[in-house]
Amino acid sequence: MLDLRPVGYVIGLLVAMLGAVMVLPMLVDLYEGRGEWHVFLESGIVTVLIGSLIAISCQNGVREGLTIQQTFILTTGVWVALPIFGAIPFILGETELRVVDAIFEAMSGLTTTGSTVISGLDTLPDGLLLWRGILQWLGGVGIIVVAMVFLPELRVGGMQIFRSEGFDTMGKILPRATQIAGQISTIYVAITIACILTYLVLGLSWFDAIVHALTTVSTGGFSNYDASFGTFSGAPEYAASIFMIAAALPFVRYVQLINGHGRPLLRDSQVRAFVLTILILVLVTTAVLTSTFPHHWERAFREALFNITSIISGTGYASVDYMQWGSFLIMVFFFIGLIGGCAGSTACSVKIFRYQILFSSIRAQIRLIRNPSGIFTPRFEGRPVGPDVLSSVISFFMFFVVSLGALSWGLSLTGLDMITSISGAATALANIGPGLGDIIGPAGNFSTLNDTAKWMLTAAMLIGRLELMVVFALFTIHFWRA
Repeated sequence: MLDLRPVGYVIGLLVAMLGAVMVLPMLVDLYEGRGEWHVFLESGIVTVLIGSLIAISCQNGVREGLTIQQTFILTTGVWVALPIFGAIPFILGETELRVVDAIFEAMSGLTTTGSTVISGLDTLPDGLLLWRGILQWLGGVGIIVVAMVFLPELRVGGMQIFRSEGFDTMGKILPRATQIAGQISTIYVAITIACILTYLVLGLSWFDAIVHALTTVSTGGFSNYDASFGTFSGAPEYAASIFMIAAALPFVRYVQLINGHGRPLLRDSQVRAFVLTILILVLVTTAVLTSTFPHHWERAFREALFNITSIISGTGYASVDYMQWGSFLIMVFFFIGLIGGCAGSTACSVKIFRYQILFSSIRAQIRLIRNPSGIFTPRFEGRPVGPDVLSSVISFFMFFVVSLGALSWGLSLTGLDMITSISGAATALANIGPGLGDIIGPAGNFSTLNDTAKWMLTAAMLIGRLELMVVFALFTIHFWRA
């Protein structure tokens, strides 16, 4: 019989830790003096109490290591439980969100999607604004650890190519996965501090610098303002672009860098492909803006760099309403959101490495057609791609396309128009943030959607963040019989 006590113990501890973190926005509200501090005090007490009781009740089942079944359930269970408790301050606080809206906002935060149902951000208490940033920051470092420690062992969507024993690029073997996770967390904190200081130097207030650094490094995209990052035009856009790119690169390469091996970062094919893709897209977008709209070249380049980087990394900030840039660039923004950053980063969506493996496989197949007697093997990072990895990648693409179509169809049945349905499905599954159109585009939000659509998008954010098949596996009979 499946023993869920180890799963419950870990989830209970994480829920209790989430409740303890609520003291930070409580202190901010106390300092602000608007009388909202009690919201986080009450939420924190409830969350810590329930999490502790769950952990204590399951403590007698703790043992070393988890089975594959338990790991699948734990990986999904954490991203189900934490948004539920993370939603409590939105229900009790000044926003007074309904349950569906509060869970949507918390899920969007922890999965670093960045879609929001809240209007009037400019007037919210600082504690709630900080809480939104904290949720995204915790989700960012959390998904890195999941991606580097759990997903490779679960052989999900080609992630087994990044198993800890496979981190021997350039002949330098890294420490065990648990040690890697610790070093990654340290690097994550260091990049966040650097981002805060940079924003301060560029003129942001302490509070804005902290919150926006939390949501930049996590590639989450929550802002303190309804105008998103459009509140800070100029140099902050360049700084944010740099940190979004840094957060979208493989954190394991940073681990190698601090261990004295910098060449793997520079020679990583993912990194080169990701940066080159951004460069090409920015140059094309800049050319279109300067030729079609009354844009000075610097403004065109800056807005192109910031918004392209924001969408492709899945951050979801917007500095302008790019829905006004014409149909060609609107379609560009839709498709680049389905690219994503590098594996083992805070970025989301399909990820660059899957496209590289897919294109390598197509190239090998074309060569085989031209020369049937030859032997052509898809390669990644100079190494042959095994049949299991190739099968996982192709399965991932299939699941992603089918899920995107099914979700778009489901959203359309709730009464949403085609653009809102398709872009909403894409932005949720790929954890991008804003969609397209007048309703959920960069100038709107998700508050006016019906409850059914919100629940569907909430589930899609979870499924997309955990690489689809982690969640889908739980709905198979074979999984529960294993």
